[in-house]
Order: sequence, then C-alpha cells, then structure tokens
Amino acid sequence: MIHVLVTGASGFFGGILKRRLLAEGYACTNIDLVADPDAHPNLTSIQGDIRDTSLLGKIFAEQAFAAVFHCAAQLAHDAVDDKLLWTSNVDGTRNLAETAKQFGVKKFVFISSNCLWASDLGHDVKEDEKPNPIELYGRSKLAGEQVLDSYANDLDVVTIRCPTIIDSGRLGLLAILFEFIDDGKKVWVVGDGSNRYQFIYAQDLATACLQALAYRGSNLFHIGSENVVSLRNVYEAVIHAAGSGSRVASLPKGPTIAAMQLAHKLNLSPLGPYHYRMIAESFVFDTTRIRAELGWTPTVTNEEMMIRAYQYYSAHRSAIHARTDVSAHSRPASMGVIRMLKWFS
Repeated sequence: MIHVLVTGASGFFGGILKRRLLAEGYACTNIDLVADPDAHPNLTSIQGDIRDTSLLGKIFAEQAFAAVFHCAAQLAHDAVDDKLLWTSNVDGTRNLAETAKQFGVKKFVFISSNCLWASDLGHDVKEDEKPNPIELYGRSKLAGEQVLDSYANDLDVVTIRCPTIIDSGRLGLLAILFEFIDDGKKVWVVGDGSNRYQFIYAQDLATACLQALAYRGSNLFHIGSENVVSLRNVYEAVIHAAGSGSRVASLPKGPTIAAMQLAHKLNLSPLGPYHYRMIAESFVFDTTRIRAELGWTPTVTNEEMMIRAYQYYSAHRSAIHARTDVSAHSRPASMGVIRMLKWFS
C-alpha cells in the first residue's frame, strides 16, 4: 500500500484530498493543528505543528512516504497574528521540504493560491507572469513557492496555484453569501457584477493532485474552472436553485470599496485587502499547461459548484453555526459590519 503525508487534512480541501486518497487505496498520515474528524483503518492522524522539526522527523522516520501533499496554511482572517501566519506558511513549508529531502521522499505537491495577484490583468493569467501579492497571506504563499524552488534539485515539486476552492462544506466567507440567500435577502455585487472570477471544484483539484504523482520533475501549474461567467450570473443561478426570494442588487464601486477599506482598518470586517481589491475585478487563470502536461480537465462550472456548496449550507445551517474547533474554511466567517448590510437588504 502506498503511504502519503497530507498536511492540513483536518481542514476543508486537505480533508477532501485525504478522503479521496483513502478511497483510492492509499494509506494517509495527516498532520494538522486541528483534530481530525475522520477515522479510517488506513489513516494516521497527528495533531501537531509543521513548524516542529522534531515532530516532523519522528513522523517521517515512522513511515516510508511516497509523497507529501502540502495543503496546510494559515489564512489571513483566521491567524492569531502575522507571525503565526508567516512562520506556518513559509517556515513550515521549508521544514517539510527539508525533512522530505532528508528521508528521500522525492514527490512534493504544494497547493498555492491566486492571491499572488490582486488586480485584473485583463487576460487569463499564465504561469510565467510575475506575481504581485498585496497582503501577507499572498506574500507568504509566494515565499513558500520560492522556498520550494530552492529544492528543485532534490525534490519533484509540483506547485498548483488555485483560485477559491468550492464544494459541499466550503464555508468561511461564502457562508455570509449563503446566509443572505437562505434568508431571502438582497445579494449585493460591487459595480454591475459583470466581473468574472474563477473558482475550482475541490474534486477537480484533488484529481490534479493525484495526476501529479505520475509527473516527472518539477513544474508550476495554474488550475481553475472553464466557461467562467459573471459573478452576477453565478449568484442568480444559486438564488434560482434555492428558490429564494433574494435578488442581485448593485452597490456603487468607489464608495463601497472605500467603506470596505475603512471597515478593515477599524477591524470591523472579515474582508481584507485582497477581497476589497478584487471584489469588483475579474481574475481567471489560463489552464493550458496543466491540461497539456497532466492531462487534467475540469468537470464542474462555477455555478454548479456554488449551488452544491449552498445546498450543503442550507441543509446543515444550525449545526454549521454551532461549530468551533474546525478549520476556517469549515466554519462560517464572522460577518462583522456586514451584518448591518443584511438588516437593510
């Protein structure tokens, strides 16, 4: 049986990848700061910190891993402080790569982010375009990529940059949107809502991770859905599927972004610099390389995955809002000042 290490497998995507690997006959070890909600005969769960080098050495010594899937990350709206975010996302990545090198684990798959940019480039973004992150989370993911670049002679590093990962159970900031729809409130777009923002279906990303196991050498891939429609169209599709009385309404772009910036500075909103920079912008990855070199193809559109995520939220709303000790993507984000907008919607 092939044994792999999955970091962050108590969380949203790490958990999906872990369960997919187990279903396909792999044995998995999970290391995560959060307790693992799953149990399986071929699963070893370790509640621990990837910044702990002695713990990593013990884990690698006890299992002969064929690969590392590095999904763990501290998020900007969830980290206790900036130092925790940076050391987890950068130093933790270095620790994993160094330990993998020491124990001869060649294959390393890293989940990176589209937060390396925070503006509309006016075209589908390719892998060779220079990143320009504007907040700490994006800078930490770019630094993680650069750490792994330095191990390219020792490891086969496949880095997959992905947009927002969506599937049943994806919550976080999306739970705010879903609550508005569930309660029949207006759903607000900034500007006219014609901007196109790409998502990725979690199972499609998991497929890419599995395909990366057979890839020889190191490479960087952009991933995302195809046939990306406007955010207004996505929201309208979810409202229609929900049978909700919600409708999509517009907020003026300039004043709204200024208000979001002020709310962030006053610590009144869960939306940070990346969100208020991108909320009325378009951003789509070019997926030509991953299709050609991994043979990957997406199976679910933005509308379909958002409907599935909403339906999960609606069916489990009470239990979801009672969650505490779970990852940031598996519980609702606090609305903060956005609660006032809901009162007037």
